[in-house]
Order: sequence, then structure tokens, then C-alpha cells
Amino acid sequence: KMRDLFSNVKIVTLWDPIDLGTGNTPKVSEIIDTRDFNSCVIHVAYGSIADTDATFTVLLEDGDDSGLTDNAAVADAYLNGTELGATPLFSNDNTGFKLGYVGPKRYVRLTLTPAANTGAILTSAIAILGDPKLAPQTTQAV
Repeated sequence: KMRDLFSNVKIVTLWDPIDLGTGNTPKVSEIIDTRDFNSCVIHVAYGSIADTDATFTVLLEDGDDSGLTDNAAVADAYLNGTELGATPLFSNDNTGFKLGYVGPKRYVRLTLTPAANTGAILTSAIAILGDPKLAPQTTQAV
């Protein structure tokens, strides 16, 4: 059988490549709709992290409301990996981290919050939805 991952995933852009700049303003992702998919992995990529003592917090929230007005932090039992394991150090230039969601809620979003940040933070994030209820997923645009 052919190894065809292409037809079995959908990619969702959570935030385009961006320089978060200085300061400690949280970066909140687009809301991920997991309907019709049985798995979800979030990938956050980091380019240059200019500050030498910045710290970060990664938070994944879920809910059943499309605007996430019912948002709650995802319980650890519904994560593959940990939020701490997906959190960069100031020395993690040019790296990426993944975090899996296996919870029962339909909607998910990611928040990245810097602290003690006085330099640039280059980052982007995507969600990879897999195990579709209807395959193949042939759309190439994300």
C-alpha cells in the first residue's frame, strides 16, 4: 500500500510567520475546528529569539462553542506531550515543538505568552488535523 499522508491530513494556519516584537503580549491562535477529524497536532516553529532571558508559557484551551466562550485549559489527560514540553527556552532559536490534542471537545486554540521579553520573537504555528472521517483530503491550500 502506498504511504499517503497527504490525503489524510488537513493543515490549518494558526498564525502566519510573525515577529512578536518586544513586550509580553500573548499571541492567541485562530480557533481550530476539529469536526470530521479524529486527531490534532499543533506545531509551533521558532526562528530567532533575541532576548537572552525571556520565558514563555504555552496554553491549549478547548470547548464546544465556536467562539470558545466556554474555553477551559485542556486537561493533561487529553494531551500528547505537555504544554511545558512545547515551551521554548530563550536559547531555542530555529526549533519547533509539537503538542497533540486527543480531547472530546470540538474547538481548540493555542496561546503563547512571553515574559521578561525585550527582544524579537519570530514564530509561526499550524495545526495538523488527521484521521479524517472523509478521505481523501485533496485541498492543497492552507
